[in-house]
Amino acid sequence: MGERLRLGPAMLVGGLALAALGMSAATLALRLPPALWIDALASPDPSDVQQMLVRYSFAPRLATSLLCGGALGLAGALLQLALRNPLASPTTLGVSAGANLALAMAMLWAPGLLAVGREWTAMAGGLVAALLVLGLSWRRRLSPLTVVLAGMVVSLYCGALAAMLALFNSHYLAGLFIWGGGSLSQQDWTIAQFLAPRLALALLAAALLVRPLTLLTLEDDQAKGLGLSVPLIRLAALALAVALTGLIVGTVGVIGFIGLAAPALVTVAGARRVGARLLWSTLLGAVLLWLADQSVQRLAGDFGEMLPTGAITALIGSPLLLWLIPRLRLTLQPPAGLGEAVRRPGRPLLVLAALALLLAALVGLSLGVGYGLEGWSVSGDLLEWRWPRALAALAAGILLACAGGMLQRMTGNPMASPEVLGVSAGAAFGLIIAMFTLNEIGRAAQLGAATLGALLALLAMLALARGSAAAPERVLLVGIALGAMFDALVTALMAGGDPRALLLLNWMTGSTYAATATDAVVALLAALASLAALPLLARWLDIVPLGGAISAALGLPPRRSNHVLLIATAAMTAVATLVIGPLTFVGLMAPHLARFLGLQRALPQLVAAALIGGILMVAADWFGRTAAFPWQIPAGLTATFIGCPALMWLLARRQRA
Repeated sequence: MGERLRLGPAMLVGGLALAALGMSAATLALRLPPALWIDALASPDPSDVQQMLVRYSFAPRLATSLLCGGALGLAGALLQLALRNPLASPTTLGVSAGANLALAMAMLWAPGLLAVGREWTAMAGGLVAALLVLGLSWRRRLSPLTVVLAGMVVSLYCGALAAMLALFNSHYLAGLFIWGGGSLSQQDWTIAQFLAPRLALALLAAALLVRPLTLLTLEDDQAKGLGLSVPLIRLAALALAVALTGLIVGTVGVIGFIGLAAPALVTVAGARRVGARLLWSTLLGAVLLWLADQSVQRLAGDFGEMLPTGAITALIGSPLLLWLIPRLRLTLQPPAGLGEAVRRPGRPLLVLAALALLLAALVGLSLGVGYGLEGWSVSGDLLEWRWPRALAALAAGILLACAGGMLQRMTGNPMASPEVLGVSAGAAFGLIIAMFTLNEIGRAAQLGAATLGALLALLAMLALARGSAAAPERVLLVGIALGAMFDALVTALMAGGDPRALLLLNWMTGSTYAATATDAVVALLAALASLAALPLLARWLDIVPLGGAISAALGLPPRRSNHVLLIATAAMTAVATLVIGPLTFVGLMAPHLARFLGLQRALPQLVAAALIGGILMVAADWFGRTAAFPWQIPAGLTATFIGCPALMWLLARRQRA
């Protein structure tokens, strides 16, 4: 058995390398006869266009894919070893998103920094994001799931900022949006020659860290007893991983999943020792990106030169991760104390009444107060344009908050929400497929497609996590995979130049600008129906967190209750996603804020969460249409700006005894 496991990583890398080599040969054969390959690579004929393309485009692109994949595989392995966290990667910890945001900001406001070197700007952004993640999770002793949740919050925040910059400066950042998807298209050997020596230095530095990282696999007290400075080694490994990630983002853009998939795959294949994991993760990362890039060129033809390989890597890597999840040995615990109540109010009805009054006041503010060409005004003249947006935002907030609270109780996972678990992404998938496959699609068909997509995402998430009693880390991985697939699909569509893709981007950011009266009424009716159903579901939601055995003993019908709760959650998510898009954080944050107010029982907590969700979305919509008049900031982005700092505060809050 031991010999088989030692051969596992070699067989895995070798098998994928043979597939990539065969695909490379097939792609090259379409350009040149085999007899001219060596001449084209060594000394091409300047009069032969195909030979020049092979020498200065095909070959450097292949070399760049190997170097970038190896760097990301090594970065992911370093992060996982340093944090003892199998979910850690440049993507899940927000490093890639921070690097990409830094490049976007520099391109707009400090282009001189890019002349010094884009990689330095990307490294700085990635480092800031990584330090923020560590700061948010430090008080919880870098609990693995707390680190990943903090990384997701930081990633979403950076992504929201980048999306807002792209919307307001599309003529400047359109190319950056496509390039940020991870384009490996090359015109010479400059990038490959730039990356090669730096990756060699990184490998040397990683080799020096093998022994300290081996000691770091022990408990902290044991490692300190052997003379290891745990914080220093962690910081050194993290700095090296951030430098590698910033280097890749600064040269070719964001390439997802390699840093997560490569170390996980070599671990499953049998690599256990630290040195072996670093080496095989580097090799497998190189081979994975090589294979993905050759697949893009082989299957997409000439269009493959424009299609970002990073997006396709995520599309390929997401199903791979879904296959990998049941095979990973994870023993993580959810972040203790997240969102726990700090007090128990003696009169929950007073809390609910105060929230209802605040919501009513904000709705009145949104309908009656606005900013126009003549400044601030209090008037009802624009009511017919304002009320559909305000009510659509209100309904979306209520629906997402209810769905998030129900998911957290169903899964026993404090990080559960439609956005985090990929349910919103599933709804978006269904809608996208309907948009791009049907000639004409009405609102009812859109709702049906979104509901079906959300339900399928929920079923996939629960099916993959069922063997581990819905373990939070497995549920979270499913959400990461589904969300990455959706983001990759959007990036691929944007790169393809389809005019529907820009509409998709506007919808994705959560804009209520196009909400009609019919949309608002239907969404509000769905929200009211959800609130009316809460008393009927409250007993089930109080019992479900106790576990299957206790639930059955208390007379809860497991299969029927699960089916009802699943369908209800999928329908709520679908309606909200259809109205506001998938990019909000209300579904995760509102239930935690309700629990923070001291509401523990299902019914008062979910009602409070619904009111808080409505408050956040109405406030976000009003602020988004007044803060930068005449420009509009989408409500989903604004809600993210409001919600992420609040969630960061909850994460960083010291747990009370």
